[in-house]
Amino acid sequence: MPATPAAWALLLLALTTAVLTGLLVAVATALLARRDGASRPGALLRAGGAFGVTLTVATALLALIVG
Repeated sequence: MPATPAAWALLLLALTTAVLTGLLVAVATALLARRDGASRPGALLRAGGAFGVTLTVATALLALIVG
């Protein structure tokens, strides 16, 4: 089954939503870590981990839905 432009647009929209959700989670994690007393590098490490996990879960869910 050939992919239509609408399907590609929907996939791009879903990936953009996943990245933006990951960024939102990362910022929230960094702010909470700083509020908890973590140093800036420590807060960035926690934010990076949260971003990675969120993006991994969102990509896995997209793969389940598409595939």
